[in-house]
Amino acid sequence: MAKRLFVKGNEAVAMAAIEAGCRYYFGYPITPQSDIPEYLSRELPKLGGEFIQAESEIASINMLLGASATGVRAMTSSSSPGISLKQEGISYMAGSELPGVIVNISRSGPGLGGIDASQADYFQSVKGGGHGGYRIVVLAPASVQEMYDLTMLAFDLADIYRMPAMVLGDSVVGQMKEALVANKRPDIKLPAKDWAVRGKGEGEQRIVKSLFLGDGELEAHNWRLHAKYQELKERETRWDEFETADAQLLVTAFGSTARIVKTAVLMAREAGLMVGLLRPVTLFPFPERALLKATQQCKRVLDIELNTGQMVEDVRLSVARDAEVYFYGRPPGAGSLPTPEELFEQIRKYY
Repeated sequence: MAKRLFVKGNEAVAMAAIEAGCRYYFGYPITPQSDIPEYLSRELPKLGGEFIQAESEIASINMLLGASATGVRAMTSSSSPGISLKQEGISYMAGSELPGVIVNISRSGPGLGGIDASQADYFQSVKGGGHGGYRIVVLAPASVQEMYDLTMLAFDLADIYRMPAMVLGDSVVGQMKEALVANKRPDIKLPAKDWAVRGKGEGEQRIVKSLFLGDGELEAHNWRLHAKYQELKERETRWDEFETADAQLLVTAFGSTARIVKTAVLMAREAGLMVGLLRPVTLFPFPERALLKATQQCKRVLDIELNTGQMVEDVRLSVARDAEVYFYGRPPGAGSLPTPEELFEQIRKYY
């Protein structure tokens, strides 16, 4: 059994990437994710890998595109404004059906904003922040252990479905230290990368592209991508439930906020309130069926986020038609993170 380590969430991401077989990283420093490139700049060269601090976020995402087109496992990371600059490249990767992992240790905005924890990148991440109506896999870790495990999973899902995968964290799970068991890479059978481009003279020509000019080609391409997204919904949806079996109020939250909510739920249980937590682990695909099933019995839902209301839209679309959905949000500001006591009061208000 692997020994327990005491590491930062950002370091856990970098460790998982190496264990997953990633040997190519392209990025640019920005708070609060700079521990990731710092770690990989030290460790990748020891393994024969390549670390490149690109001249910009735009350059780094296009380097990721180029590397992934050759079939290697590669990654980039940034924080919110940097991820915004990568959106065109992410769209090109999605359109070209290229795997690759993008890590967003999100911070507050809009604009330059600040370095406080924020969940206001939900729309950008889950709805496809670039042009063209594409989707990417989005995983939302709530602990240092999940930063490790979900980064590993992101590489596998990206390869299996030939699409970009994002790990969406924030400065809480990125900067905090917790115990971690650095598990070995799972033995998963991955599809052959018979689409990867090769050098001249190495067999038949292979072309990776997102430009389709033939009659009906682009429409067919988009329907093929859509079918892939539907398959993801069927096979790869993940969530976590806590005290939901007899809940009379269901609280939904993701990422670091769900940790605070869980404490508030325990406080509610101690006060005799039948409250449960449903935490989406995959933000895309979103656990629609899990929410629908839960709200067949529990008709009151309180969604809590570190923003002014984003995931709540998907919650409202997913619940039973006669369920009531309430929202409590805290965008970054002077108060920073909500306390469990504050969230407990919100639970009592809507119970």
